[in-house]
Amino acid sequence: VITTASFAVGVALISRYRSFTRSFDAALFGNVLGVTTGDLWVIAGVSVMTALLVFFIYRQLLFTTFDSEVAGIYGVKTGWIDTLFALMLAAALIAALQILGVTLIAAALVIPAITARLLTDSFNRIIFLSVGIGMLTGFVGMYLSFYVDVASGASIVLAQAFLFTLVLAVTSLQKRAQQRMVHTHV
Repeated sequence: VITTASFAVGVALISRYRSFTRSFDAALFGNVLGVTTGDLWVIAGVSVMTALLVFFIYRQLLFTTFDSEVAGIYGVKTGWIDTLFALMLAAALIAALQILGVTLIAAALVIPAITARLLTDSFNRIIFLSVGIGMLTGFVGMYLSFYVDVASGASIVLAQAFLFTLVLAVTSLQKRAQQRMVHTHV
């Protein structure tokens, strides 16, 4: 619901303020050349606010994420944490709309976290790795977008998908090698 509502807010902003984006295609698929200084300030502001929010509610967020019923019993206001998380997600979606486009935002939010999860089981490390992966693939994708002349959202998601596939292949091979070693020593 939050994702769909966030998309609707983005489309409403685009339709209301035509200067918000250069074309409807850019709104759907992203356009790195359409990013304004104001867009960069919004992205920076949302990034800082999200980092601060995660820093201050980290334990409650972790507890609520893994077992909201038990968290509630221990006094964590899970409804409040869920609402803050949803607002944080909505702000990130709206901030990323110009670069990624509506159609690719979900993939761009999910792929770095899934890739990070393949690399570690630690929630703390997943957060930092997913941010790093998102930044790296965002930079690579935007660079490719400019030089290959394709939509920025598509190139960012393709960079993320490539890295995910690479990490999946490497971690799968490592697990197979570990299983073989266990079976040969038994």
